Amino acid sequence: MKYVFALLIMGLLTQNFVLSKFLGICPFLGVSKKVKTAFGMSAAVIFVMLLATAVTYPINRLLVAHELEYLQTIVFILVIAALVQFVEIVMKKYMKPLYNALGIYLPLITTNCAVLGVVLLNVERYSEYAAYGHPFLYSMVNSLAGGLGFMLAMIMFAGVRQRLESREIPKALQGLPITLIAASLVSLSFLGFSGIVEGMGLL
Repeated sequence: MKYVFALLIMGLLTQNFVLSKFLGICPFLGVSKKVKTAFGMSAAVIFVMLLATAVTYPINRLLVAHELEYLQTIVFILVIAALVQFVEIVMKKYMKPLYNALGIYLPLITTNCAVLGVVLLNVERYSEYAAYGHPFLYSMVNSLAGGLGFMLAMIMFAGVRQRLESREIPKALQGLPITLIAASLVSLSFLGFSGIVEGMGLL
């Protein structure tokens, strides 16, 4: 249980995929203008992360058993692409307003390196998970934590950007410059959580 808590803390704060590992920056900057769309995008990413982990876990064990580990990345990308297509079809049919709001960024989940990153990180940590006795469970927890960390970063930054819209910004900083400055300041704030896992004796 302590290890599960450690994984959640790392995914949310100390090893946040967006603000610490700098993965998934494209949707982070592109779909964070409004909290509602940021939440919808994040929910879709969490769903894809969990589903991708569940599907790629047995596939990876099969690849390892046949000494085909070099095919991991391309196989994982194909699996993620298929899952994103499934999510897109469901959202188009049942959540049309959110589907329209996300626009081009929804199919871009396929190339969202945070999704591929969490799957590859689970593969890299397999021996560590196995040492604690439940590798599949910990892979799923890590994926959930990574997705929740992505959502936290997206919603926080969406709130910051909405506040910026009502402020007078110097002409030279309007648009992308002030967005990048704001993103860097939000990222810096997460440095305050570094060492919290070790400090609490969770690992």
